[in-house]
Amino acid sequence: MLAILRIQNLALVDQLVWEVGRGLVGVTGETGAGKSVIVGALKLVLGERADKGLIRTGETACTVEAVFDLADTSAIDALLEDAGMAPCEDGQLIVRRVVGERGNRQFVNDSPATLNLLKLLADRLVDLHGPGEQQSLHSVERQLGMLDAYADGDKALRKYRAAWREFVDARESFEELRSSEEAGDSELELLRHKLGEIESAEINLEEMEGLEERYQQVSNGARLAELSGEAVALLSGDSGVVGQLGELQRLARELERLDVSNEERFAGLETALVELEELEGSVRDYLEDLEIDPAEARELEERVDLLESLKRKYGPTLEDVVATGDAAAAKLDTMENRGERLAELRQAMDEAQVKVQSAGRELSRLRKRGAPRLSKEVKVHLRDLGFKQAEFEAVLQKRKEAGPHGLEEVEFQFGPNPGEPLKPLRKVGSSGELARVMLAVKSSLAEKDNTPLMVFDEIDANVGGEVAAAVGRKMAGLGEAHQVVSITHFPQVAAVAANHYLVEKVVEKGRTFSRLREVTGDERVNELVRMLGSGGKEAKSMARKLLEKP
Repeated sequence: MLAILRIQNLALVDQLVWEVGRGLVGVTGETGAGKSVIVGALKLVLGERADKGLIRTGETACTVEAVFDLADTSAIDALLEDAGMAPCEDGQLIVRRVVGERGNRQFVNDSPATLNLLKLLADRLVDLHGPGEQQSLHSVERQLGMLDAYADGDKALRKYRAAWREFVDARESFEELRSSEEAGDSELELLRHKLGEIESAEINLEEMEGLEERYQQVSNGARLAELSGEAVALLSGDSGVVGQLGELQRLARELERLDVSNEERFAGLETALVELEELEGSVRDYLEDLEIDPAEARELEERVDLLESLKRKYGPTLEDVVATGDAAAAKLDTMENRGERLAELRQAMDEAQVKVQSAGRELSRLRKRGAPRLSKEVKVHLRDLGFKQAEFEAVLQKRKEAGPHGLEEVEFQFGPNPGEPLKPLRKVGSSGELARVMLAVKSSLAEKDNTPLMVFDEIDANVGGEVAAAVGRKMAGLGEAHQVVSITHFPQVAAVAANHYLVEKVVEKGRTFSRLREVTGDERVNELVRMLGSGGKEAKSMARKLLEKP
């Protein structure tokens, strides 16, 4: 569920922290009060396009943050893992979107995220419906997903998709290899040359660092010997630094004997002398160990040049060179044994096709069993929503060939009037009718759909009072299985909400603000009276009656 929605500097909202309740949550307010800001904020965290015009006047950025408390995070964690992120902790997911004048940023659990990840999360978290949003019902792919959810076909669908992916991979490999037959001898020769060049180098990935170090040492041997000799000369001998420091030590001891206060002054002298003597020995050993071998220098230079040349051609790193060689070897093996490999891929395609058909038949069985049951249940809900004689049917049509979603397609068809032929939902022109069909379908899927949050943005805008009451009851029913947020103009809907929030505009110090607050008791009654459109005792009595639980 959506536990908290935080909004800062979005349109007329300066600061809002909304602790959203469970079940059906009603949001009401006068036209223009700012109810749309709630939906706009949710759309931002769901990855929809951000407009700088959303930023409150006088501010440089707006922020929206949604905190979700999830009973099961496995699906969300899988998406986060694919994105290289850590899983949710304690069942909590935090999505934040920042829209600024200089650019936009998004975060998931405080880590930078892509807009695409937000959209993927949105599909798992929120089902949003509003004016025009019912267009999702026009998609036959979405309709098929709804049928599969109703028919408990998720497991069968996963099995089918795995088989389909296996078939597609084998088919693509087969087609790629078959088309490569036109490459001819020229590509074979190029691959052989590339592979021979890399293999002959006998690359050891661990050799480069030590090789370069040794090459530098050998190639600069004369200069290293010269500099080391000068260093030894400066350190050793009576006139060297060590000898001079020894004379200084003799003088210091005499000074200390005559005045003990000098002991502290020359305290570090002996240590310095010891360290310089050790340094002299180390440099002398280094000089004696230096070997200047012109032949070795030439060999090292040739080796370094060879590896650098390969890195320029196939790099930029030795790892890349080795990977290029491995890829060339694999492709060469495939091309040289093309006939055998084509036969293997053809067999793999055939075997995968058998799996596709087997998994597809099981999926089809579930769909054929579920389609009439879904149709019947949707019709029951449609009657409750005012369509007393409406017809609804989930029509299955077998595909000519298997596809990514199965062996058949589905199309939801609807007929509001008796005696008239059913039409595909995409041809239903009335948004009010389509909204009620969508609500009927969602009500049928209430126990099957695992989307935590459903948002209905004024889907009751084009229905009458009695139908609005039925819409409210259906939403309340959905609220028993889901968290449902309904932004509504109808008191019949707001009255059945478990929690009722009012959005209103206020003017403070010459600035306009949108505020959201929960209304209870008499305040809730008064808001329902306003929504009823008339005052007086009769309206108040009607409002109280609407609030009475059946």
